[in-house]
Amino acid sequence: MALKKHILVIPGDGIGPEVTTWGKAVLEKIAEKFGHEFSYDEALMGHAGIEATGNPLPDETLEKAKASDAILFGAIGHIKYDNDPSAKVRPEQGLLKIRKELGLYANLRPIMLFDELLDASSLKPEVLRGTDILFFRELTGDVYFGEKKRSEDRNTASDLMIYHRYEVERIARKAYEAAQVRGKKLCSVDKANVLEASRLWREVVQELAPQYPDVETEHMFIDNAAMQLVKNPKKFDVVLTANLFGDILTDEASQIAGSMGMLASASIGDGTGFFEPIHGSAHDIAGQDKANPLASILSVALMLEISFGLKEEAKQVTDAIDKVLKDGFRTGDIADANTDKVKILGTKAMGQKVLEYL
Repeated sequence: MALKKHILVIPGDGIGPEVTTWGKAVLEKIAEKFGHEFSYDEALMGHAGIEATGNPLPDETLEKAKASDAILFGAIGHIKYDNDPSAKVRPEQGLLKIRKELGLYANLRPIMLFDELLDASSLKPEVLRGTDILFFRELTGDVYFGEKKRSEDRNTASDLMIYHRYEVERIARKAYEAAQVRGKKLCSVDKANVLEASRLWREVVQELAPQYPDVETEHMFIDNAAMQLVKNPKKFDVVLTANLFGDILTDEASQIAGSMGMLASASIGDGTGFFEPIHGSAHDIAGQDKANPLASILSVALMLEISFGLKEEAKQVTDAIDKVLKDGFRTGDIADANTDKVKILGTKAMGQKVLEYL
């Protein structure tokens, strides 16, 4: 059945505009192929928003976001803020605020492994082969949103790690529901031997576990989980964890997929979904036609499946990427040492190649 949907595109900073161009192009191709009607709007956020309005999340952007069926986002951040910790207005504030305003409490990050990229990872192929992990990272609590303080003499600082029971319960339920239709295994990652917030986290997950008797529940401390992720990634199916731990673990897991340029994410709640690659703004390669657009295109596949329920359309997008990789096409970040066996493409050529295969 043909769908009619309105999508907000927020290119953001750095390589964001370059990669979202191809994410949007794939959406247009899918709409044409399957008879859907997708309309689009565009808005500013992050450094681009600050430069234009002084606000990392302009009011107009938030209004457009609330009126959309889904959001395709590029990247956020700028090097000038990285080197100025005293800056009061920062690009990342826009991302945190839109998550809060839209109630995007669950961040889904699938670690999808393409066999053709086994040699692109720093891990051994025999360790990686068969890995399929879905991370559920809580997105609106933890130290990112807790009270922040600095002493008058500026020599002492603190960030409050805070969680409410309902915040843990709502994302845990989504993770359990996903585990039920995957490998029926859930690993909850915390630091309950040290942190009180983690003790609450584990307590809530333990209370919910009996409601999902078909799912095997395991609890693991964050330090052990970080080690196990590179030692034996195949042991994980669904991983449920807090905001800070999830931020770190999913970046670590990017090495399983070969590059951050291959990892998509979906931030969801009970309304509009927010879809983005995890790779960041990468200003060192911005404007050089070097960025990998595949994570943005994979984010589109997530949008099609999660927000719109279009599983066949999503599959065709991932299948197209698989075929492109099988035929030896790579961007620089996913080319292994045997570069004579692959064809290195820039951002535009790789995006165009995926469109051709669609």
